[in-house]
Amino acid sequence: MAAVMGNEVLSCFVFYAVLLVIKMYLMAIITGQVRLSKKAFANPEDALRHGGLQYHKEDPYVERCRRAHLNDLENILPFLFLGAIYSLIGPSLAVARLHFLIFFMGRVLHSIAYLFALRAPTRSLAYTIAQIPCVSMALQILMAVSVYA
Repeated sequence: MAAVMGNEVLSCFVFYAVLLVIKMYLMAIITGQVRLSKKAFANPEDALRHGGLQYHKEDPYVERCRRAHLNDLENILPFLFLGAIYSLIGPSLAVARLHFLIFFMGRVLHSIAYLFALRAPTRSLAYTIAQIPCVSMALQILMAVSVYA
């Protein structure tokens, strides 16, 4: 823990990384709760437990929640890798914080847009905004390590 606390950028990254992991857990909980409220279960054994095989079905809103959760997994996991490595190459704290904050806010907006079916292009704009710091971090990492390639 002393190594994390000694690196301000890494500490900042850990803060946003943990918030993003909590957000992913929340998306899983939301998906499960919507399944329960809509009585739309993906597995027959779950449907039987909650009333019968007639509840082994798909529901459009459950699928929307599930897609939002999958999109988080597809985008937050790479951010966790990039952010951790980026934190170790010595960026300024202010610039790093901006990268992490933009990604975090973009992902929160993306989930809100997905769950509440906000008008286009809200969701795609949020997605794009969140990708900008990832591309920036990736390029900076590549430049920092290119001398070793």
